[in-house]
Amino acid sequence: MSAHSTTAAPSKTGHHAAPAKASASRRLILRIAAMRAWLFLALLLIFFEVWAQTQYGATFLFSLYNAQSIAVFAVAPLLLALGSTFVIISGGIDLSIGFIMGLSAVAGAHAANTAGLYLPPFPAMLVGAVVGVAVALVPGSINGLLISKLKVPPFIGTLGMYGVARGTAFLLAGGTTVPVSNAWFAWVGNGRLAGVPVVVVITALFVLLMHYLLSQTRFGQHTYAIGASEQAALRAGINVSRHIRKLYLLSAACAGLGGVLYAARFTAGAAQAGEPLLLDSIAAVVIGGASLFGGSGTILGTVAGALVIAVIQYGLVFINVEPFWQFIAVGTVIVISVLVDQTQRRFSAEG
Repeated sequence: MSAHSTTAAPSKTGHHAAPAKASASRRLILRIAAMRAWLFLALLLIFFEVWAQTQYGATFLFSLYNAQSIAVFAVAPLLLALGSTFVIISGGIDLSIGFIMGLSAVAGAHAANTAGLYLPPFPAMLVGAVVGVAVALVPGSINGLLISKLKVPPFIGTLGMYGVARGTAFLLAGGTTVPVSNAWFAWVGNGRLAGVPVVVVITALFVLLMHYLLSQTRFGQHTYAIGASEQAALRAGINVSRHIRKLYLLSAACAGLGGVLYAARFTAGAAQAGEPLLLDSIAAVVIGGASLFGGSGTILGTVAGALVIAVIQYGLVFINVEPFWQFIAVGTVIVISVLVDQTQRRFSAEG
C-alpha cells in the first residue's frame, strides 16, 4: 500500500506541472502582447540611436531637439487618437475626425480674426479656441444620434459625416487657408513653457485628463462594458444610447482641440488639416493595444502608439530615407499589432 502511494505521487505532480508551466507561459505572452507598443517604441529608438552613432557619430535618443521634435510630431495624431480610443473601446469607429479637425481649424481662425476686431489679443484667442471646439461638437452630436438612435453602422455614419465636414470646411475656408493674425495664437502654437513647447504641455495635460476619465470613472467603466457586450451593458442598467452619443461628442471635441492647436501652430486654419492624420490616429490606438472588436485599450497605450508613429516619421527623415517609406513602416506595424491582438484574444479565450 505504501509502495503504491509512493509511485502514484510523482505521477500526480507531473500531471499538474505541465498545465502550470503552460499557464505561466501564456501569462508571459499575454503580458508581452499588452506591452507591444512600448516594445515597438524601444526597438525603434534603439535602431535610430545605433544608426545615428554609426553613421553620424551623434546621438538620436539623447538629443533634446529630437525629443521635442518627436513630441510635436505626435501632438496632432495623438489628440485625434485620444477620442478614438474611447470610441474603439466601445466597439465603434469614427472616420469623420480628420475633417472635423479641419472644420474646427477654419472656424477657430475665422472666430479669432473676427473677435480681434473688437477684443484684445488674449480674449480674442480664447474666443477662437472656444468656437473651434464648439463647432466640432455639431458633427459629433449628429454622429452620436445617427449611431445610437437611428442604428446607422458607425463606419457608414461617420464616413458620411467625413464628407459633410469636408465640404463644409472647404466652403467656410473659401477653398483656401485662413490666416490668423493673433499674437497669443502664435504663442500657443510655437511658444515654450520652461523650454517645453506649449502644444506639448497642453496635450500632456489633456492626456492626463483622458487617462483619468477612462481608468478612474464610471464613464470609463461603462465604455469598457459596452465594448465587451452591449447586451450585457443594457442588462446591467447602462443607458447605452446616451453613452454612445457622449462618446462621439468626446471624439469630436478631441478633434476640435486638435484643429485649434493646428491653427495656432501654423497661424492659419486649413480644411484639410486633419485629412492625413486619420489613419495615423486610428493606427496609434491599434498599436497601443486597443482591440477593433472593442472592450480593451488604454490611454497610455495610445500615447505609446502615437509616439511609435512619430518616431517612425521623424526617424526616417533623420536618416534621409524617402518619406514614402513612412507609410510602409506604419502599415507594417499596424498589421503586426492586429496579428498580436488576435493572438492575445485567442490565448485569453483558452485561459
